[in-house]
Amino acid sequence: MPEPTDDVELPQATVVPPKRSRISIVWIIPVLAALVGIGIAVQRIRSEGPTITIVFKAAEGIEAGKTFIKYKDVIIGQVKTVQFTEDYAKVEVTAKITKRAAGLMVDDAQFWVVRPTITLSGITGLNTLLSGNYIGFKSGASDVERTEFVGLDKAPFVAGQLGREFVLTADDLGSLAAGSPILYRHLPVGQVIDFDLAPDGKSVRINVFVSAPYDRFVSRGTRFWRTSGISVSLGANGFDVRTESLASLLVGGIAFDAPPFVHDTAEAPSDSEFALHEDRAAAMKARDAMTRLYVLRFNESLRGLSVGAPVTYLGVQIGEVVDIGFDFEPEKANIAPRVSITFYPERLLVFTDPGQQKRVEEHLKSDERRRNAFLQRMIDERGLRAQLRTGSLLTGQLYVAFDYFPKAPKASIVTNKGVAEFPVVASGLVDLEAKLSSILDKIDKTPIEEIGAALRKDLESLDATLAGAQKLVTRVDTELVPSIKTDLEALHRTLGAMERTLANANATLLGPDAPAQQELRDALNEFTRAARSMRVFLDYLERHPEAPIRGKTETTSGSK
Repeated sequence: MPEPTDDVELPQATVVPPKRSRISIVWIIPVLAALVGIGIAVQRIRSEGPTITIVFKAAEGIEAGKTFIKYKDVIIGQVKTVQFTEDYAKVEVTAKITKRAAGLMVDDAQFWVVRPTITLSGITGLNTLLSGNYIGFKSGASDVERTEFVGLDKAPFVAGQLGREFVLTADDLGSLAAGSPILYRHLPVGQVIDFDLAPDGKSVRINVFVSAPYDRFVSRGTRFWRTSGISVSLGANGFDVRTESLASLLVGGIAFDAPPFVHDTAEAPSDSEFALHEDRAAAMKARDAMTRLYVLRFNESLRGLSVGAPVTYLGVQIGEVVDIGFDFEPEKANIAPRVSITFYPERLLVFTDPGQQKRVEEHLKSDERRRNAFLQRMIDERGLRAQLRTGSLLTGQLYVAFDYFPKAPKASIVTNKGVAEFPVVASGLVDLEAKLSSILDKIDKTPIEEIGAALRKDLESLDATLAGAQKLVTRVDTELVPSIKTDLEALHRTLGAMERTLANANATLLGPDAPAQQELRDALNEFTRAARSMRVFLDYLERHPEAPIRGKTETTSGSK
C-alpha cells in the first residue's frame, strides 16, 4: 500500500453563515384552536347573566343541573348548586340567570318552588308531575339590582296575571280561605290571596286580587260584602232568594259593587283598603251624614232585640239600634235595661214633599234645642212614644217603633250626660200579659168552692122542681086532656054553626036580590038627587049673591 504524499491537495473549508430558524407548520393548528377557545370563552363570559343565590326553607324537588327557573313558562335560568346555609337551618340554591333576564333580578323580585297544588280556585302545577318541580319567578317594580333573594314558602296566587290587589278589613275571617272567589255581578273576577291579623289584633286584613279588565270597576265608592252562596229572605213581597257560585256556596266568597247613590267612579289605586260587610243589604245601605243618639229605657224583657234592629216611625225606618246594655242604679237598688238608638233626620226628607223639605230641615236638622222642643211638642200634644214590637212571629225578633199614644201619661225628654232619653210605653204583649194576669188574679180571688156549693144546692132544687113538673104533666095528661078534648069538639060544633049563620047573612045582605041591596040603591038615588039640587042652588047663589037677604025675585019675560 503506497504511503500518502504531502503534495496531495485537500479540499478547503469555507465559512457558511447560520440560517434563521422558522416555526414549524405543525404549531399553527394548536394556536388557532387556542384562539378559538379564547374567543368562545370571552363570548360565553359576555353572554352569561348574573349568578344569584336563593334561600329556601327546604329544597323539595330541586336538583343541581336539572331544575330550571321559569318566568311565564320561559326558562330564564338553571340551578347550579344546592347546599345548606352556614347554620344548616335552610337551603341555599345557586342559579345562573340568562343574560336577557339579568334586568329582572331586582330588589322586589320573588321566587318560589312550583309543585302540584289544589286550591278552591282550581288545580295548578300539574305539568310538574312529568317534568319535575321548577322555580317560579315574579318580576318586581324596583330599579335596584340584587343577587341574593329569599324564596317564598308558597306560590303567589296572582303570579303573571294582570290586575290589582286590594285590602279588606273585617272583624273576623269567617268561612273565607285562600283562593275564595271574588265575584262581580255573579262573575268570578278574582280571588283571596292571603290574610293576617291586624297589628292591634282586633280585626283581620284580607288581601284580594281582582284581575284585569274587571279591576277597573273597583272605584273609591265600591262596597265589598260576604257571600254564602245562597241567601233567602222573607218580606212583604214573598221569598227573595239570591244564589252565588258553587265555590261560594261551599266555603263562601266575596262580592263587590257600587251603590247607585255613589257618584265617585274614580278607579281605586292598588292596595286601597275597604271594609268587608256581612251581606249585600248592609253594604248597599246609604251612610247617613247626620245621626242623633237617643236612649230608651224599657221596663220589660229585651229578648229578641239585637244590635242593628230597625227603628221605625209609623212603619218607615228612620234609624237603628246601636247598643243594648244595663244601667246600674244603686240608689234605687235596680239594674235597668238600656237601649241606644240612632235617629237619621235625613231619611225623613226622602219621604217628604219637596215643598216641605225646608221646614223639615229647620225643625229636625237645626240645633239640638230646637229639635228637642219640636219633639217635646209631639210628645205632649200627640203622645209620641217609643215601643217594642214583634217583627216576626217565627223568629221572635223585636224592633223599636215610634207611634202615637194619646192616652199615655205625661212625659218629657230628659238629657243625661249629654244624651237625650226618650219616653217609652210598654209593648202590646206586656199589656196583654198584664190584662191576663189581672183576669187570672180575679179568677183566683173568686170563691169557687162557695159558688160550687151554692150551685149544687140550686141544682138539687132544680131537680126537685123538674120532678114536680113531671108529676104535673102526668096529671094534666090523665085528668085535663079528656075534658079539653070534649071542649074542643064543642068548640068545633060552635064554629060550624057560626059559619052557617054568616053564610045566611051574606045571602040576605050582600046578594044581588037581597032587600038590603035594594034599599041601598034607593038611598043612593036619593043622595044623587039631593046633590043635583044642591048644585043648582049653589049656581043660583053665585049668580044672585043677594038672594039670602032679598029673597028670590021673579023675572019677567020682557025684562032685559
